[in-house]
Amino acid sequence: MRADFPVLERRVHGKPLVYLDSANTGQKPRQVIEAVDDFFRNHNANVSRAVHALGSEATEAFEGARGKLARFLNVRPNELVLCSGTTFAINLVAYSWALPRLRAGDAIVVTRMEHHANIVPWQLIAERTGATLKVADIDERGDLDLAQLESLLTPEVKLLAVAHVSNVLGTVNPVREICRMARKRGIATLVDGSQAAPHRPVDVASIGCDFYAITGHKMAGPTGTGALWAKREHLEAMPPFLGGGEMIREVRFDGTVYNDAPHKFEAGTPNIAGFIGLGAACDYLSSIGMHNIEAREQELLAHLTDRLDAIDGVRIFGRAREKAAVVSFLVEGAHAHDLATLLDLEGVAVRSGHHCAHPLMQHFGVPATCRASPAFYNTFEEIDAFAEALVKVRNLLA
Repeated sequence: MRADFPVLERRVHGKPLVYLDSANTGQKPRQVIEAVDDFFRNHNANVSRAVHALGSEATEAFEGARGKLARFLNVRPNELVLCSGTTFAINLVAYSWALPRLRAGDAIVVTRMEHHANIVPWQLIAERTGATLKVADIDERGDLDLAQLESLLTPEVKLLAVAHVSNVLGTVNPVREICRMARKRGIATLVDGSQAAPHRPVDVASIGCDFYAITGHKMAGPTGTGALWAKREHLEAMPPFLGGGEMIREVRFDGTVYNDAPHKFEAGTPNIAGFIGLGAACDYLSSIGMHNIEAREQELLAHLTDRLDAIDGVRIFGRAREKAAVVSFLVEGAHAHDLATLLDLEGVAVRSGHHCAHPLMQHFGVPATCRASPAFYNTFEEIDAFAEALVKVRNLLA
């Protein structure tokens, strides 16, 4: 499978590339690259507008990608809004579902481990409505404190927003249990699936949430792609978020009739080539099997953790009971950015910074961490090369 990823053949600073930043963005197989290239070479036209051959081909391929993504998530295509990614998807829920419903005295629950994309929109909505934000905390391992979370689910709570998998700690949250807990109290749930969909089987129907958001570029697809899944009754009740072409049936100066969902939320020309590429990514991941991908990445995670544990002065953040292949770490006496910069000179790509999770960094009392996030296309030899490079860098910084 490595041969499917052209970028993995690169050399960086004269060294073979060791790409351990898949939580940031996943690399693209040639099947995805070729699907995008084929669209622009042979079928380029706008969708849902022209009746000529290219327009029909583009529309068929675009809607075909919606169907592929729906099958990948085990949902119906007419429940899937295609958008630029999880950030857009969460903002769509915030402004089209939450803003019209929330009032002063209501509350939204988020968790300590959320990405900024699942915090800031709710803060903006709280400011505009008078609602408040409650925070579910984590334990020393990086697991959600489920008892404390349950205690927060009081009658004024209208929405619970939670990550399926933490982008910093790798914690896999028990979203089915959490959603069941909320559903019993009449609380709507939004699950951020950005770090789950690329790395493990996701059956949205079995989770029992009200909303599920994904980002395409993390799951081997092009950037600027993603989707919001929502229960049909929510999509029908929610007003449009953006106005423009394609999201309408008829426009008059005295009023507009909107299109049916999901199209009423898809104003303007979409990222057609990107979604065709995302459809190809779904085909590619499905051909491997998400259970196989998860199993492979668990093996890589175990090896990575063992290698880091064997290096003096390395601190790992998060050792949850169930964990995806994400390891945030620091080396005693070294800044995260210095580590990442020097590792890059060894050909190793890791992420450094706050990972769009300032509250989590504040919880651990650090400004930033390094994060190594392998994917199924990585090898044990690459992890060994990373560990050897880290020892070299640690000695340089000592």
